[in-house]
Amino acid sequence: MKHYLKTLEETIHNHWDLAALADYGGKSYTYGQLATYVETLHLFFEKAGIQKGDRISICARNSAHWAISFYAVNTYEAVVVPLLADFHPDSVARLVNHSESIFLFTDTDIWSKLDPEAMPLLKAAVNVGDFSLLWSRDEGYTSAWEQKEKLLSEKYPDGFKPENVVYPTDNFDTLSIINYTSGTSGDPKGVMLTYGAMSDTDEFSNAHFPNTPGQTMVSMLPMAHMYGLAIEFIHPNVDGVTMYFLGKAPSPTTLLAAMKEVKPYMVITVPLVMEKIYASSIRPALAKLRTLLAIPLVRRLIYNKVRDKIMDAFGGNVGCFIMGGAPLKPEVERCLKQIRLPYTVGYGMTEACPLIAYEWWTDFVPGSCGKPVHEVRIDSPDPQHIPGEIQAKGANLTIGYYKNPEANAQAFTEDGWFRTGDLGIMDKDGNIFIRGRIKSMILGSSGQNIYPEEIEAVLSSIPYVEESVVVDRDGKIVALVYPANKDELEEETLKDLPETICTLANISLAKYSQINRVELVDKPFEKTPKLSIKRYLYK
Repeated sequence: MKHYLKTLEETIHNHWDLAALADYGGKSYTYGQLATYVETLHLFFEKAGIQKGDRISICARNSAHWAISFYAVNTYEAVVVPLLADFHPDSVARLVNHSESIFLFTDTDIWSKLDPEAMPLLKAAVNVGDFSLLWSRDEGYTSAWEQKEKLLSEKYPDGFKPENVVYPTDNFDTLSIINYTSGTSGDPKGVMLTYGAMSDTDEFSNAHFPNTPGQTMVSMLPMAHMYGLAIEFIHPNVDGVTMYFLGKAPSPTTLLAAMKEVKPYMVITVPLVMEKIYASSIRPALAKLRTLLAIPLVRRLIYNKVRDKIMDAFGGNVGCFIMGGAPLKPEVERCLKQIRLPYTVGYGMTEACPLIAYEWWTDFVPGSCGKPVHEVRIDSPDPQHIPGEIQAKGANLTIGYYKNPEANAQAFTEDGWFRTGDLGIMDKDGNIFIRGRIKSMILGSSGQNIYPEEIEAVLSSIPYVEESVVVDRDGKIVALVYPANKDELEEETLKDLPETICTLANISLAKYSQINRVELVDKPFEKTPKLSIKRYLYK
C-alpha cells in the first residue's frame, strides 16, 4: 500500500509551480508555496516544543489556509482534530478539552465566542485567515511564532527547495486523526483513524476514480467531516489536482458560477444538492414536455438535452457525480438514470475513513450504494432477502473511539467485525441495499420490522412533500412532513393536506406499514453536515 504522504511528496517534487490550493475569488498557492508554509509551521512546532502525537485542533470554514494547516500538522505527525465550524462554541471547547488539544487553528469569529479559560490545556490559537497569533498563554509559543520565518531562512539559507521535502511514511499504524461525529454533550465519539486507514482510502480511490495533475475540483463539503476531507480533498489534492474552496455554504448561484469557471473533472456531493437541482430545474422542464415524452425517439432527444444542460451547468468536464451521506430519493434516481447522468451513490461512515461501499457509475445499480470496498457481511439468516446489520472489515476502519471504552465495547463483534448500526441486504452480485438504521426500526403490532426510510421514500414521491420523518407514536406510525411550496398552497388545500398525503402514501404501502396520521411541520428538519436529517430530534 502506498502512503498518501509519499504521493504528496512526489507531487511537490514534480509539480512545484503547479497551483495546489485556491480560495475561489481569492488567493491561490502552488505546491511549492504549500510545502514552504508546511515547513515553516514544522519549525514553529519544533521550536515551541510540540511533540509527535500531540493533539492540534482545526475549527474553521474551508479555505486554502485550512488545508495548509492540516498538512502541516499531519506531516509533522501530530494528531489532527478537525472540528466543524458550525459546532456551538460550548461544543468546540468541550471537544478541544476531550481531545487534549494544546493548539488551535481557528478564525476570528469562532475565537471571539470561545473562552480560553474553559480550555485549560490549550496553549495558543492562530487565525487561519492570515496566520496571525490570536492568543497565547505560553511565552515560548509566542516567541516561536514570531521567529518562524527567521527559523526557515536560517535552516535553508539558499531557499527551501523541492529536494528538501521529505514526509514520514513508516507510520501506517500511527494515529493520524481524531474526528468527532458530533458536538454532543454526552460521551463524545472521537473516531481514531490511522495513517494506514487514510492511505487505504486513497489507494482504493486511485484504483476506482483516479486523478491527473492539473485537473481542478470545487470543494463544497466541510473538510472537518471525513467524506469531505478524505474523498473531496486529500485524494485529489495529493495527486496534483487544484482545489478551489468556496468557504461557507454557497448559494446555488455562487456554486454554479464556480463550477462554470473552475470546470471540475469530478463533483463530490450529497444527494440533497442533486435533489434540489431536480426539483427546481429538471422536474418542471420535463413536466412541460410530458406529451412529447410519450414518443420514444423524441423522449431520448429530450433526455439527452436535459443531461447536456446539467453537464454544462457544472462546467462541462465532469466525469462522474459521486454522492454519499444519505440515500437518493427514488424519484430523483429514476430520472437521473433515464437521462443517463454519470452518477453513483456510495455508502460509508467516519469510522470507515469513510468508504464501506462504492461502484463506478457505469456499473452502479440504482437503489443500491455500490459493492463492498473491503469485506462486508449482513448479519441475517437470509442476507439477500431479510435485512440485517451491515458489518465491515478492512484496513480503512477505525482503531476505536478516543477515551470512550463503552463505545469501543459496542463497536465490534466478538469475531472482529465493525458494527455499522445500519440495516441492509446484499444481492448475489454483491450490491448493498440499505434499509435503515437499527435504532430507527419500528416493530409492528404483528411483529413485522418496519423501516421508516422505506416509508419516507414513498412520501418523497408525492409532489406535496418536500421532506419527511416517520416515527412511532404509541404504536402508531406517524409521518412528520415539511410540505413543498407551502406558501403557494391555498388555505383549503393546506387544511386537507395531511389527509391527502396519508391517503396517497398508503396506496403504495403494505398494510402493516400504513401511516396512521400525517403532521405538518413549519420549518425544514435540522440536518447533519452530510445534510441527512437529525431524526433523533423528532421522536
